[in-house]
Amino acid sequence: MDWKGRHVLVTGGAGFIGSHVADRALASGAHVTVYDDFSTGLREYVPKHERATLVEGSLLDQKMLDAAMHGVDFVFHMAANADIKDNLKSPRKCIDQNIVVTQNVLEAMRAAGTKEIAFASTGSVYGEPKVFPTPEDAPFPVQTSIYATSKIAAEGLLSSYALGYGFHTWVFRFVSVLGPRYTHGHVYDFWRKLVADPTKLVVLGNGKQEKSYLHVSDCVAAMFVAIDKAQGPINVFNLGHPGVLQVDDSVSIITRTMKVSPRIEHTGGERGWVGDSPRIELDTSRIRSLGWAHTKTIEESVVETLTFLMANPFVTRRGGV
Repeated sequence: MDWKGRHVLVTGGAGFIGSHVADRALASGAHVTVYDDFSTGLREYVPKHERATLVEGSLLDQKMLDAAMHGVDFVFHMAANADIKDNLKSPRKCIDQNIVVTQNVLEAMRAAGTKEIAFASTGSVYGEPKVFPTPEDAPFPVQTSIYATSKIAAEGLLSSYALGYGFHTWVFRFVSVLGPRYTHGHVYDFWRKLVADPTKLVVLGNGKQEKSYLHVSDCVAAMFVAIDKAQGPINVFNLGHPGVLQVDDSVSIITRTMKVSPRIEHTGGERGWVGDSPRIELDTSRIRSLGWAHTKTIEESVVETLTFLMANPFVTRRGGV
């Protein structure tokens, strides 16, 4: 796809992955509107570029969203409430920020005549699957988290609009993403705990959970490859690394990089929290068949994430997708 001169809107464009998407679109020649309410995103991540425009507002504000959508050719819908383990504390927040806002985005697109949208979903939609690596056509099991449930509902909206209104949609089911501008997740949590007390680290679960991780640069590259080469009305892709990392191994990398030797305390059980899947490993043969391949190992991604966090303590103000 030729991005030069196209007008791209990135929801959550001041967040972790969203800001990298905005940078990639700008580098490809697009005009970019970053839409963010800064409830989790960071102003430092907003691209400073002559072809970049910032709209500060909530996606629940339909009037503001409709105005921002005027003249937009392509939408990257990256905004979300991604705090998986704490969604049970405020379930309505997850529904509003993941389902209602997706409906608002789609309605703004329909009013503006915008037909193309890429959506940040999650590998958590597979719950606790029976097949590993898990392919895109795996049956959805009983859902284990409100976060995953909200993402499935949003995916359903996108497919319905694609079939009902002639939209073209790209759905990306991510594993956990790491790298510069990282603002939430286990590396962030462990880093903060170890900065506060380098002598002790509490690990949720038994430390044997196996998860796949992907560097943000590889993630964004995969998205653009899929958009360029998959042109059907509904395009679903798993994005992840072919390997997995046990939580305890991740802890070892983190403590070694930070040069600390804490006493490790596990909370027990194979899950870190309600809704945590003890193993996430996605089949990425579909995106690889289009010519994409990862460039960073999982360990490199963890180390690069920590290097960024240690050099940029302002991130403790929190951040988002």
